[in-house]
Amino acid sequence: MREALSLARAAECLGEVPVGAVVVLNGAIVGRGFNSPIGESDPTAHAEIAALRDAARNLDNYRLPGCELFVTLEPCAMCAGAIMHARISRVVYGARDPKTGVHGSVVDLFGVERLNHHALVEGGVLADECSTLLSQFFAARRRKSQ
Repeated sequence: MREALSLARAAECLGEVPVGAVVVLNGAIVGRGFNSPIGESDPTAHAEIAALRDAARNLDNYRLPGCELFVTLEPCAMCAGAIMHARISRVVYGARDPKTGVHGSVVDLFGVERLNHHALVEGGVLADECSTLLSQFFAARRRKSQ
């Protein structure tokens, strides 16, 4: 999660919402990503998607069985779908997202039994650090717009 936080800070330096993610296989990072939808003019350029793409390239497989995803913010519906399609075995996130989070904050897509793949999901890891990073980013943004 510390590496995901570092990537979130990199996103913040570029003016992006500070969210970072890493994909880990057998204790080694195989994929990294951070939010970049503004810079890339791409609404799908979320940290999780970037990390999944990086891991898939590095492992030469669109499926990532046995991999774990660490992300600083509770995934949204788009990212949860990608996580399931990639066959990620475990998701660990930091801060909850009361507006778009799909591990219980808004809905629980990971708990839908009819879906064909299920990841174990754990939230709240380094939650204070992850939340503080996001809160400070948005507070600074509000100050600039006044």
